[in-house]
Amino acid sequence: MSVQSLFQALSFPYHEPRHGFWGEKTSTLNFCEEDYVMSYYCAEVCNTLTNALFVWLGCKGIRKCIKYSHPPIFVVTFAGYIVVGLGSTLFHASLKYPMQLVDELAMIYTTCFMCFATFTYARSARFSACLGIGLVSLAWFITVRYYKTKDPQFHQDAYAVLTATVVLSNIWIMERVLRPALKKREESRRGARKPRVPTTNEVMRQMWVMVATGLSIFLGGYLIWNLDNMYCNTIRKWRRQVGLPWAVVLEGHAWWHLMTGIGAYFYIIWRIWIHRCLNGDEEKFQLDWPSILSMPEVVRIDDALDKQK
Repeated sequence: MSVQSLFQALSFPYHEPRHGFWGEKTSTLNFCEEDYVMSYYCAEVCNTLTNALFVWLGCKGIRKCIKYSHPPIFVVTFAGYIVVGLGSTLFHASLKYPMQLVDELAMIYTTCFMCFATFTYARSARFSACLGIGLVSLAWFITVRYYKTKDPQFHQDAYAVLTATVVLSNIWIMERVLRPALKKREESRRGARKPRVPTTNEVMRQMWVMVATGLSIFLGGYLIWNLDNMYCNTIRKWRRQVGLPWAVVLEGHAWWHLMTGIGAYFYIIWRIWIHRCLNGDEEKFQLDWPSILSMPEVVRIDDALDKQK
């Protein structure tokens, strides 16, 4: 039996698109995954289930933040990250407009939390309060504008600008503030009988690899989603030719969920590690990232050594 015959023998066809459990679609967006073709109770099964990654990584992040006493803003950020996943789950399961707003606006709010974490480090309480008020006002403006216009391009542009601001600002902080600080502390430790601490170049190289990996995964997901939109009719034909369950690998928006979920997790961890290094904690903590296929964590050095035993 050929491989093609084996795949066909182990596959089954899609149901035809239909009305499902949640009734008429009210969302302003729809995706290349056909509605209710896998389940009567869930409009887009693949786009729904892939959001489990956000819940898993968000809970993992919150547990580590509490365990290692990372700043509370990162607990809030991971909570927002989970809300994105839950909102997206409800949106893709139901295709209802209120759930679409939960999904999309949570992306804006979570990125605002990252802005707050980035720009309030080592600043006065007055500055932090003013920035907090400014970010709340910005989030309110985006919410009201998007609710009135229902323009998905506005939401995507707002999210892109906020995300680019966070990423580029942290790159600037990493090179212009953190690198000189690490270098100065490295020079002060020379000759001292202390446990070995990674050199400045080692820390920065690892950070850059994490930044490049996270951005590549995130942007790769965005590319796949756009190809999914551009060639939707062709891809739907391919899915029906291949049949279930194999055709799920052709669900581009589901790959967007997985890849942006991982990319966003990477950049939250990146900011936690920058925060720890700015505090001079590189002697107590380390970025635990044994391979490019694993999820990075900022952990106490003692815990990382115990894990290796």
